Amino acid sequence: MEFDHILIRYGELALKGKNQKKFLVQLQQNIRRKLKQFPRVSVQRSQGRMFIVLHGEDPYPIMDICKTVFGIHSLSLAIKTENDLAAIKEAALYALQSAAAPRSFKVSVKRIHKGFPIHSQEMNQILGGHLLSNSSNVKVDVHRPDVTVKVEIRAEATYITSSAMEGAGGLPVGTAGKTLLMLSGGIDSPVAGFLTMKRGVDIEAVHFHSPPFTSERAKQKVIDLAEKLTAYGHRIKIHMVPFTKLQQKIFQDTPNGYSMTVMRRAMFRISEAICRENNILSITTGENLGQVASQTMESMHAINEVTNYPILRPLISMDKREIIRISEQIATYDISIRPYEDCCTIFVPKAPKTKPKRDRASYYEEKLDYNEMIKEALDHVETVIVESNKEVTSDEFEDLL
Repeated sequence: MEFDHILIRYGELALKGKNQKKFLVQLQQNIRRKLKQFPRVSVQRSQGRMFIVLHGEDPYPIMDICKTVFGIHSLSLAIKTENDLAAIKEAALYALQSAAAPRSFKVSVKRIHKGFPIHSQEMNQILGGHLLSNSSNVKVDVHRPDVTVKVEIRAEATYITSSAMEGAGGLPVGTAGKTLLMLSGGIDSPVAGFLTMKRGVDIEAVHFHSPPFTSERAKQKVIDLAEKLTAYGHRIKIHMVPFTKLQQKIFQDTPNGYSMTVMRRAMFRISEAICRENNILSITTGENLGQVASQTMESMHAINEVTNYPILRPLISMDKREIIRISEQIATYDISIRPYEDCCTIFVPKAPKTKPKRDRASYYEEKLDYNEMIKEALDHVETVIVESNKEVTSDEFEDLL
């Protein structure tokens, strides 16, 4: 006897009512995509549950991968057996004995298949007695057991588990539309991307680079960050925007206090144009409230004027320690702190306005007349598609559609 299935629990998706099937189909597709390196494995759905059928594969690498799939609440190794009392007893005993030296246990039976002749409470007692009489140095504890042997009796079979591993939670990526992540290369924006994906949002990214002031290593840093994020979703398309000419113009011809505000407004104008071109419905940033001068309420108010697209700011209420903790968990922190500057750090005004006014920002923009430079930047955007351990340039992009 062996654990031959992985049972997937999906928590929040059970509340989706008539739309539930859409979420479950997407979750099933996402799991299959993640497990394509295991061709013998299959992913099946049953009422209220999803199962990975192992077909002899080692379950632990598969479970490690599944821990990164949004939409999974928890997962457990499971034994599938016939709806036969003797077979269920044998499998339940194996599940208990597979646990690491338990001192106490309880049995929890769910009789989903009402045609099974023994009710749940009676099954708890029968199986508890069987496990107790066939195990040594173990007792029943219904309040705080070391091991809970869970038995789900379904129409097609009975599934038995004795442990659970926490999943990533959230919603399946691809169920909540698409956003354009402003990916700078710092600590914050990859975390913002991760948290947005957790709510089921697919992401593309935009990165502004200013050669020769920013290096190829800075671009590579962004690609490496995107690759880390692909572990939680799909491949990510990055729009690399050449920003040197426009950025220099802004900082040369705009009063020092407003140059950062005008630059951010230009970035949002370009990002909105990319959204329109790619059927993207929102923009996501790594902005936090009060962290730097461009992230005050007044700055956001002045900057937001240039777009009517929703701006998602998942980090808005976090402090820096919380953001760093998440970046370490998703393995982006060490990449983010590489000493290669992005365009937001190379032209930093000495005294940026913390309470800029919309009308003043608009006035300085009108004097610049930078619409042609925005168009030129958009005309020279380079597209890079990042997959796990692979990057694809715009020349190869059409082959992936």
